[in-house]
Amino acid sequence: MSTTMLTLILLIVMLVAFILSSIKLKSPDISMVVAAVVLAIAGVIAVPELGSPVRYLVEGLFVNLDLAMLFIAASVFVNIYAHSGAISTLTRGIVSKVGNKWALMAILGVLMLLPGAITGAGSVSIFVLGGLVDIILSHLGINQKKRTVFIFFFAILSAAAPPVNLWTMMMCAQANMPYVGFTWLLLIPIIIAGAVCIVYVGWGAKPEPKEDILAQLPQKTEGMTWWRIALPVFVIALLFVLAVYAPWNLPVLGLPLMFIISAVVALLCNPKKTTIKDYGTILDNTMEQVFPLVANVLSIGVLQSAMAATGVRGLLGSTFLSLPLILIYCLIVVIGPIMQGCFNYGVAVVLGGPLIFMFNTFGMDVTVICAALSLIFPMGDGLPPSRITGRLACEQTKYGGSYTGFLKSALVPMLVLGVMAVVMIVTPATFAFMY
Repeated sequence: MSTTMLTLILLIVMLVAFILSSIKLKSPDISMVVAAVVLAIAGVIAVPELGSPVRYLVEGLFVNLDLAMLFIAASVFVNIYAHSGAISTLTRGIVSKVGNKWALMAILGVLMLLPGAITGAGSVSIFVLGGLVDIILSHLGINQKKRTVFIFFFAILSAAAPPVNLWTMMMCAQANMPYVGFTWLLLIPIIIAGAVCIVYVGWGAKPEPKEDILAQLPQKTEGMTWWRIALPVFVIALLFVLAVYAPWNLPVLGLPLMFIISAVVALLCNPKKTTIKDYGTILDNTMEQVFPLVANVLSIGVLQSAMAATGVRGLLGSTFLSLPLILIYCLIVVIGPIMQGCFNYGVAVVLGGPLIFMFNTFGMDVTVICAALSLIFPMGDGLPPSRITGRLACEQTKYGGSYTGFLKSALVPMLVLGVMAVVMIVTPATFAFMY
C-alpha cells in the first residue's frame, strides 16, 4: 500500500471519529481529542515505528499552552476591570455626551473591539459588553436580528484585531515567522468592514430619547474617576509599546504577565469595597468563562500533534494546495470559514500553515497573506458545529428566530470582509507598504 493511500485511510478514520463524536457528544473540543486519540492509535497500528501514541498526545497538550495562559491572564484583566465599574461608567458617559446615532454606533463598535483584541477571543467582547451594547442598540430603534448581527460581527472583528490575533500567531509559529507587521494590515480592513456593518445595521433605525437609553444602563460607579478608568488601559498599552520599541531596556515579560500586571493595577484602581472572597469569585467565574476557549486551544494542539505525526496534516494541506491557483483564490473564502466552524483555531494549523508555505514558494508576501487569512477564518465562528461566537451573540440578545436567518442577515458585512481578504491574498505586494 502506498504512503498516500495509507495516509488517506488514516484521514478517513479521523474524520469518522470526529463526526461520530460530534453527533454524540455535541462538543467540538472533546470530539477533536477523540479524533486525535483514534488517529494516533490507528497510526501506530499502521506504522509501528511511530512509537507510543501517548507521546504525541502529551506533546500536543503543550503546543498551545502559551495561548491558553494568554487567554486566562487577559480574561482575568478584563473581568477585574469590568467589575470595578469602569466599562459601565465609560459606556454611560459616552451615551450621555454623544447624541448622534452613527457616532454612538461607531463608538460602541470600537468598544466591542477592545476586549477581543486584548484577549484574542471574540466571545470575551460579548461577555463583557454584549448586554450593554444590546440595550443601547435596542433604544436606537434597531431590531433584534440586526442587533445580533452587530454584536456577532464586531465580536469576530475583535478576535481578528491586533495586538492578539490567535490565527496569525499560530500561523507565524508554524512557519517560523516573526509576529510583527500585522497591526495596520489587520486594522484597516477591520475599520472598513466595521463601518459597512454600522451602516447596514443602523440604516432606517429611529432612536428613542437619550433619557430612555440612560434609564436602562447601570448607574455610574461611585468614586469611579476618569484616571481610574484610563490607568489600567494605559499600563497595558505602555507595556506593549515598550516590548516592541524598547525590548533591550525591559525584561522579557510575555503577554500573560503583562496582563496580570495590568490586572493588579485595575484592582488597585477599583473604588468599590471588594473583599478577597469577591475577587476569588471573579477568578472562579473567569475560569468558567474561558474554560471552553482553553479546552479548544489545547484540544487543537493534541489533534495537530497527531495529524503531524501520521502525515494527515500534510495530506490535507497538499491536497488543497494541488488545486489550480484560481480555485484556491475562489474557495478559500468558503473553505476557510467552514473549517473554522469544525476545528476553530485549528484551521490556522490545518489550512493556514500549508497555504503560507505554498505562497512563500511563489515568492509572494506571506505577511500580507497571513493577515488576510486571519480575516477570513473568524467568519466561521458563526458556523456549525462549534458556532461559539454566533451562539453567544444569539443568547445575549435572546434572539429566538431562525439561526439560518441570522446568518443570512450577517452575510453583507461578512462578504465585504471576505472580498477585502481575497484581494489581499491575490495582490499581496500592493499592501506591503502597510507594515
